[in-house]
Amino acid sequence: MTVRDTDIQQTPATVRVRGTGDVDEQALAYARTKVDAVLGRSGLPPVSGEVRIEKATAHHATRLWTARAEIRVGRDLVVVHAEEATAHELADRLHDRLRGQVERVVHRGDAARKSATPPAWRGGPTDGRQE
Repeated sequence: MTVRDTDIQQTPATVRVRGTGDVDEQALAYARTKVDAVLGRSGLPPVSGEVRIEKATAHHATRLWTARAEIRVGRDLVVVHAEEATAHELADRLHDRLRGQVERVVHRGDAARKSATPPAWRGGPTDGRQE
């Protein structure tokens, strides 16, 4: 574990979760806790953005609840969409998809820094190995 992995997040996550249509406060509160669980962990770059939760007015739709998240994690933009039949299932699905996308963004940056070895013509190793 490095210092980077245990660092406390300097800037709080400023992600707005809002509802459109007939979305009750209980559904929004549950979605907020799920979003905070993903974005509130330490070691993340500054996070900002918005999550919009909407309930369809047509009762014949099979998936009444939809969510769209546009969140900036450091310099990267994470966009997540989810549709489910209930608000609880929607928040769980949003949590899973958001966690996966954020992990990809964070680990992609870590892997790029760790594997950045200059080519031989720029002073790197000449025998093809990485140092």
